[in-house]
Order: sequence, then C-alpha cells, then structure tokens
Amino acid sequence: MANKKFKIKKGDEIVVIAGDDKGKTGEVLKVLTKKDAVIVSGLKLAKKSVKPNEENKEGGFADVEMPIHISNIKKVEG
Repeated sequence: MANKKFKIKKGDEIVVIAGDDKGKTGEVLKVLTKKDAVIVSGLKLAKKSVKPNEENKEGGFADVEMPIHISNIKKVEG
C-alpha cells in the first residue's frame, strides 16, 4: 500500500463542505490516515454513555467528536 499524503495536518483550520455540519469551521485535532478522516474540535458530535467512576460519580452522557471523511472538508486559506 502506498504512503498517503494529506494536505491537512493537525492544527489546521478547516471548513466542512458536506454533511450535517456544512459551512462550520474548526481546528483539526487528529488525522486518521488509515480511515481517510480527521477529527475536528466541536464538529460532528455524538453522545456517548459514560459509566460512573471516581471523577464522575453520576455517570451520564458525554459529547465526543467523531471522524469526518477527508473528502467532506476543505482547508481554510489565509
């Protein structure tokens, strides 16, 4: 398998061009090369259940960023 080169790196500012968060901007937190996806701060949030533990006695739900496919984002120029 060839080594993939992405033009988007961690810390880049991007805009979503397709999907539920279309038009929104954010900063790339992580690049997932094997999935051809990125994780962007504050975008494509999903609710995940959290079990009670020492820090969080109640448990409940937490918002977690999910991967966005690389074809659905564009780097903000400037």
